[in-house]
Amino acid sequence: MRRGPGGSRVACSIMWFRRDLRLRDNPALTAAVAEGDVVCALVMPGADAGDQWGAGPCAWLHHSAAALDSSLRERGSHLVIRTEPPAQALTRLAHECGAIRVHCTRLWTPAGMAEEETASRELSGFGIELEVHESQYLVSPDALRTGSGGPYRVFSPYHRAWLPAASDAGALPAPTRISAPAYTPPTAGPVAPPPGGPDISRWWRPGESGALARLEHFATDVVRSYAEDHDRPDLRHTSELSPHLAFGEVSARVVVATVRERASEQVAAPFVRQLAWREFSGHVLHHFPHTLDSPLREEFSAFPWSYDPGLLAAWQSGRTGYPLVDAGMRQLLATGWMHNRVRLGCGSFLTKDLLLDWREGERHFRNRLADFDQASNTFNWQWVAGCGADAAPYFRVFNPSLQGAKFDPDGTYVRTWVPELAALDSRWIHRPWDAPAGELEAAGVALGRDYPLPVVNHAEARDRALAAFAAIKRG
Repeated sequence: MRRGPGGSRVACSIMWFRRDLRLRDNPALTAAVAEGDVVCALVMPGADAGDQWGAGPCAWLHHSAAALDSSLRERGSHLVIRTEPPAQALTRLAHECGAIRVHCTRLWTPAGMAEEETASRELSGFGIELEVHESQYLVSPDALRTGSGGPYRVFSPYHRAWLPAASDAGALPAPTRISAPAYTPPTAGPVAPPPGGPDISRWWRPGESGALARLEHFATDVVRSYAEDHDRPDLRHTSELSPHLAFGEVSARVVVATVRERASEQVAAPFVRQLAWREFSGHVLHHFPHTLDSPLREEFSAFPWSYDPGLLAAWQSGRTGYPLVDAGMRQLLATGWMHNRVRLGCGSFLTKDLLLDWREGERHFRNRLADFDQASNTFNWQWVAGCGADAAPYFRVFNPSLQGAKFDPDGTYVRTWVPELAALDSRWIHRPWDAPAGELEAAGVALGRDYPLPVVNHAEARDRALAAFAAIKRG
């Protein structure tokens, strides 16, 4: 038995892992280990988890939890998995092992903070303290204010305020030893991922070691070409750290510090700016929690979204007849991830070409993305639809054919994910409907049979979207 803060006696504490599945730079874990024996717990989503845990994130969590358990066992501990609601699971676990304190990392989503409030209330009824630590973001979502004292709604001034506040110093080392209590509480794990999710192990290496290896590769070999090439889906010139960050397998502080160590500030700045964009999304959701299912810009509440299950299904399955869109949607289904430039194109196509509600896209991405982050997903969908903070202008409608020609000029990305077009010449691969009959025949492509005809005419759809958006602008 050791002494906790203020000299209090701690028989045992619980480290409640959430979206901080790492040992390095984890303030909650560091505090728990300093107090004495620790039970390391993870509450896996159960039947009551609702739609916040789709096939993509659940598949990643399954592998990440296994990796965390392996790292803990190397240090004398292991992961205790429970599947009840968190407050119930933690209270029962505390009774089983005699814990008088629970440590966790704050989650800045409405659901995450409600979870903490419920757990704290139920635990305190038994004399057990919940101690919440910060590490999800470099700058907490409630830390920055505009000159008038309100939250930011525009990124550029937020970014200027964020930069001096975003310290990357002082990353905590991983504990070398984690003392476990003599009694080992039973675990419900391992919990199998739900059927129908992406084949994570084929495409990714979940867990802290995989995150750090990916970070090292990016900071050493990729970051210097990031500014120029990060919009190219045919090149692997993005960090591919988003699922690792989403599950907290590496902290934002360690990411920024590592990139800045390997590259000059000028080279690192474009990537760090993207991390600031991620934190801006957390800031916006914290201050405007209604944006989970309502537009930030109130005038969009009356927008005449269409509802067409057939068009939605074509988009979801990558069968729209627009190769770049279809490649992105198929990459998402297979890997749980999609290149960011293509996400923008797919989002624009859903909301502007098809005039389908952005919430349909948000829901599908929430289910399929291994890197699902509630704040980022909601924010980015509202951005591309034109109804959120610092949103894209309503008249900006991405042309999927031109986007493909610009960012996938040789068709490499499309050939990877739309193999039925692989033999088509690069001149036509982003607009196969314009290809001469002889070119299609030589490539073995019969439009409408091997690959779908476009579900809409882009030029006509653009005009329709602009008219609808202009109408709500007029009120």
